[in-house]
Amino acid sequence: MSEPHFSHLSAVGEARMVDVGNKAVTRREARAEARVVMNARTLESILAGELPKGDVFAAARLAGIMGAKKTADLIPLCHPLPIDGIDLQITPQLPDQVLVTAVVRTTGKTGVEMEALTAVSVAALTLYDMCKSADRGMVIKDICLLEKSGGKSGTWQRLESAQPELDHK
Repeated sequence: MSEPHFSHLSAVGEARMVDVGNKAVTRREARAEARVVMNARTLESILAGELPKGDVFAAARLAGIMGAKKTADLIPLCHPLPIDGIDLQITPQLPDQVLVTAVVRTTGKTGVEMEALTAVSVAALTLYDMCKSADRGMVIKDICLLEKSGGKSGTWQRLESAQPELDHK
C-alpha cells in the first residue's frame, strides 16, 4: 500500500502552501450551507425586528460576505483569491431554524470552497451574536459544501443519498 500524498505537507511532513502557478485559470464556483437552530420565539423576534441589536439578517449577510473575503487571513495555507461575486442568502425556516447559503465565484487558479464555507460559518456566528441575549442555547450545525465547479477536478456535488440523516430539532 502506498503512502498517502498530502498536498499541504512537504516530503518531511512540514506544512507548506501549494504552488498553483502552473494551474490553469478557470471559472470556479462553490456553494455551501449552515443551519442555526433556535427557540421558535427567537426566530419570531428576529422576523418582527424586536431584537435590540437591529437587523439581524442584514448584519449576518454582511459579516458572511466579509468573512469570505478574509478567508486567507483566517485559514492557514489558503491562497488569497480575487472574489468575483458572493451571493449569501439567509432563509428563515419556521418554526425554529435559519438556513444560511452562500455561492462564491472567482476566475482563478484555485477553488473557492473554503470561502463559501467561511461565509456561511461567519454569517451563522453573527446570527448567534446578534441573538444571544435572547437565546444562548442556539446551535450552529450542518456546515457543509454542497457543490463546487471549475478547475482540473471539475464539478462535485453532494448527493442526497450521501447526506447523513440530520436531526434539525
